[in-house]
Amino acid sequence: MIMNQPTAQNSAKAIDSSPMTTEQATRSTTGGGDIGLLLLRLGVGAALLQAGLIKALDLTTTSQFMADAGWRLPKVAAFMVTAAETLGGIGLILGALTPLAACAAVGSMLCAWAVNVSGTAFWSEPFNIPFLIGVGAVALLFTGAGGYSVDRLAFNRTHWPKRVAVGLLVLAFAAAVLTWVALYGVNPIHLTTPTP
Repeated sequence: MIMNQPTAQNSAKAIDSSPMTTEQATRSTTGGGDIGLLLLRLGVGAALLQAGLIKALDLTTTSQFMADAGWRLPKVAAFMVTAAETLGGIGLILGALTPLAACAAVGSMLCAWAVNVSGTAFWSEPFNIPFLIGVGAVALLFTGAGGYSVDRLAFNRTHWPKRVAVGLLVLAFAAAVLTWVALYGVNPIHLTTPTP
């Protein structure tokens, strides 16, 4: 077995601490982590898009479901959730404006989760599908879309500043709670079983 002997040139390369260019940094970080983020985006985005398209293809039934459940302005509520799920799903799948897409996903999944637990205390059935999709969207909000994304191609960004993620997470929670209070009349995060 022949082993390469260290040379002055190889040693200099190993010690070189010159800053990387953006292109080098992008290339060196594109790998397993980016594939994982792509798969997470595809899974969360596809589930969200499917939920939105089901509603979009039969908006009348969606509005009627919301009216029967006691929502005020059911057509507005149906449009809001349909738009958030459809556009959020497309954005996550493509990795385009990922923080905004993830914000839409978190807000709509908080409302969907609240629908599932609306008749009981909020922790009674915490790990349902909307909860898990919402957690995936929160993860993408903080990690960014990764190297295989429109965000990287269009904006040369694989992730966004942490303050953007925190701000959009707060916005998603505020939008979900405000939507529930304004259009359904109660706070979705209740500690005990609500009384009619």
